Amino acid sequence: MSAMPEPPAKEYCSTTEAAQRLGLSLGTVQQMVENGQLEGWKTAGGHRRIRISSIEEFRARAMAGGGQSQARASGALQILVAEDDRILQKLYEHTLASWGLPVQLRMVSSGIDGLIEIGRVAPDLLITDLRMPGIDGFEMIRRLRADQRLQELDIVVVSGLTEDEIRENGGLPADVILYGKPVPFRELKGYVQAKIMALQRRGRAL
Repeated sequence: MSAMPEPPAKEYCSTTEAAQRLGLSLGTVQQMVENGQLEGWKTAGGHRRIRISSIEEFRARAMAGGGQSQARASGALQILVAEDDRILQKLYEHTLASWGLPVQLRMVSSGIDGLIEIGRVAPDLLITDLRMPGIDGFEMIRRLRADQRLQELDIVVVSGLTEDEIRENGGLPADVILYGKPVPFRELKGYVQAKIMALQRRGRAL
C-alpha cells in the first residue's frame, strides 16, 4: 500500500478502532486490509487508516448472515468447517445433515474467513484443513490459540499432510486432534456425538 496524506478523521479510523468495531484482532484486521476486504492504506507517517464506511459495509454483510443470537437460537452444536475444496465442502454438508444430530454447520474457504467468522460467532467446534489460500490452517490455529477468549475452542484438523510435513510447518498444539484424509466421517461423528453429550451433561439444551 502506498503512503498517502492523513485523511479526514471522520471518514477513517485506525486499525485499533477498526478491530474494536469488528470484534477482531489487530492482525486479522490488518490482513483484511491487505486482502482488500476492508478499504485502507498507510499514511505518510506509516499508520494504517481504514475507511469507516467499508467497516460498516462488512458488518452489514456479516449481520445479514445471522448474528450470534440467531446462530444460537436453534440450540444446536455449532460447527465451523474451514475447507477450500468445493467438493469436500458439499460432502461435509451432505454427511453432517445425514447424521440427524442437533448440529448447525457453517463453512468457510480460508483461514482469514475462519478468523472473521469465529470473531463474529464463536463455534463449539472447528474442523479445519491446513493447506488453504492466504492464511492457512497453521496460522489460523496459532492465532486462535493466542486468543485467551478462545482457549476452550475444540479444534479438529483433517489434512492430507504427513506428520513430517506438519512438523516442518511448526506442528500443531497438543490439544488439537489430527485426522488424515480422506475425511474420516465415522470418527468425526463419534467425536461430535461425544461433544453433544458433554454439553448436555453441563446443562446446555440441544
